[in-house]
Amino acid sequence: MHEEIIIAGSGGQGIMFLGNLLCQAAVSQNKYTTFYPSYGAEIRGGTANCSVVISDNEIGSPVISNPSTLIILNEVSYNKFMPKLKKGGNLFLNTTLMETVPGNVISVPASEIASQSGDIRIANMVMLGKFIAVTKMFSIDIIKSVIEEVFKNKKGLININITAFIKGMEL
Repeated sequence: MHEEIIIAGSGGQGIMFLGNLLCQAAVSQNKYTTFYPSYGAEIRGGTANCSVVISDNEIGSPVISNPSTLIILNEVSYNKFMPKLKKGGNLFLNTTLMETVPGNVISVPASEIASQSGDIRIANMVMLGKFIAVTKMFSIDIIKSVIEEVFKNKKGLININITAFIKGMEL
């Protein structure tokens, strides 16, 4: 396996958290992984993206030119990163924040589901659920255990994040 993923959206949407969570899941499965964050001028509300590489073999560089997967949470990021997607690659798109939804994407109304759940900040976990459901990169149990580990000091956030993840899996 060798997966090159770019996750992009606005600051405050949990872009870096989602990338780190994937890396932690990879490490727990003895995979090689890299994480390369990029922040816009502002943190909350500005652009944010990260590159994540997960592989069975050593990784030469964290820089991704043509990702095999894009996880996009807003339209600005779609416009910026879509031209870079490898032919035949997966595009996971938060369709709630898109004016028009292009064909040939994996549509995820992540922000809508998160809003209905009472916390817009969990849209990233909805996206993660759909990503895992489609790619089967990690088991549900691995992701749940990583979420529990990450939030071990904030136990009140475990259930809402796991619930959002499961809702994404069920889409």
